[in-house]
Amino acid sequence: MSIIGFIGLGNMGLPMAINLKKAGHAIQAFDTVPAQLEKAKAEGMEICASTTDAARGADIVVTMLPNGEIVSAVYSQIVPAATKGALLIDSSTIDVSTAKSLHGQAGTAGLLSLDAPVSGGVGGAEAGTLTFMCGGSEEAFGKAKPVLDIMGGKVIHCGDGGAGQAAKICNNMLLSISMIGTCEAFALAEKLGLSAQAAFDVMSTSSGSCWSVNTYCPVPGVGPKSPADNDYKPGFAAELMLKDASLAQQAATEAGQATPMGQYAAMLYRHFLANGGEGKDFSGIIEYLKHAERGNA
Repeated sequence: MSIIGFIGLGNMGLPMAINLKKAGHAIQAFDTVPAQLEKAKAEGMEICASTTDAARGADIVVTMLPNGEIVSAVYSQIVPAATKGALLIDSSTIDVSTAKSLHGQAGTAGLLSLDAPVSGGVGGAEAGTLTFMCGGSEEAFGKAKPVLDIMGGKVIHCGDGGAGQAAKICNNMLLSISMIGTCEAFALAEKLGLSAQAAFDVMSTSSGSCWSVNTYCPVPGVGPKSPADNDYKPGFAAELMLKDASLAQQAATEAGQATPMGQYAAMLYRHFLANGGEGKDFSGIIEYLKHAERGNA
């Protein structure tokens, strides 16, 4: 079994680290929140006083952090402290250019590295069924896969450094667009006097069928249970959707690629958050769209 440094024990990171510990790995854990460290200690993890302590002597170091700025700051600390030949896995969702820069820093220091953002939410982290989208060398991916398999149900090698982040933001840009389209369709159906059940029965089995309709329907009482059935308490918070949609637009600007629907979706999520969407699931944007005046969303 491996010695794994785990940095970032938030809603996603802690259950991921717990699954690694349960599989028999030794975990050197660090977080800036004392309460999270206490939870990790109760699970039998070694608690570290700093990021460098978590990285020192580890075979693998996993980071699960809020944004690229924080990941960059942590890498500036752990890259010099890590043992040569160790593997760094960043499962945060950050911009592609920063991810590529971190790969460069790790390679210069004689370290393997993988950007491996996830999909699946807190439930997937707890159940060990996350999808990992990985960017990095074949050697890094091969070393990481047995560990990622413990935390995930699907582990995909998307390409070289940065490819995991690219896959994540492209997927979530599409999700932001499809959810808004789904919400608009259900809102219009209601205004036209069509029941939500009838709309669901048609769209879920016709050409409008998509994950946002079939699996994560934004209307309560139809389809599989979703945040809509729980007053839009977050499964995937609107704030996180805006973060990912914004990262996609940053990447599109850098790549010179037009993404008009993605751009508009990001703007709508920004408006939703400014008008009652804070703390709600991203599918809750249906309530904002229902009350927006035509032409002024």
